[in-house]
Amino acid sequence: MSKITLSQFADRLSEIMPLMLKEFAKRQLKELYKDNITLPQYLILEFIHREGELKMTTLANSMEVTTAAMTGIIDRLVRDGYVARNFDPQDRRVIKVKLTRKADNLVKRINQQKRQMVIKIFGKISESDRQDYLRIVTQIKDMLIKENA
Repeated sequence: MSKITLSQFADRLSEIMPLMLKEFAKRQLKELYKDNITLPQYLILEFIHREGELKMTTLANSMEVTTAAMTGIIDRLVRDGYVARNFDPQDRRVIKVKLTRKADNLVKRINQQKRQMVIKIFGKISESDRQDYLRIVTQIKDMLIKENA
């Protein structure tokens, strides 16, 4: 590969990244639509799956939305049987949200399908290239988190 300037690199990455994200999302969205789940709803379910039962304020802050906006999303997830609200016995003003078995099964199924998709795609490149890719995206993730802190 010939040398390119940082500006050329930025231009190429700006072309490639949206296409990659679209293709990955397209494969996931098919599964989500089967269960009438939107991508934002799924991201919330996945976050609760990873973190466990959470306060509404924690959820809203982590998704960078208002508590009112999060309440609307959670209302729909409760209605559809994906999450349950629980009041904190020590302070009834505190509402915690946890996944139902239906949501837990959905997240596990989608995660397994994501895993299979990654295996299928990245199985076509060398182990060395996969290691390089993982090292680089991990560096980028760490820089983004550090900048955001």
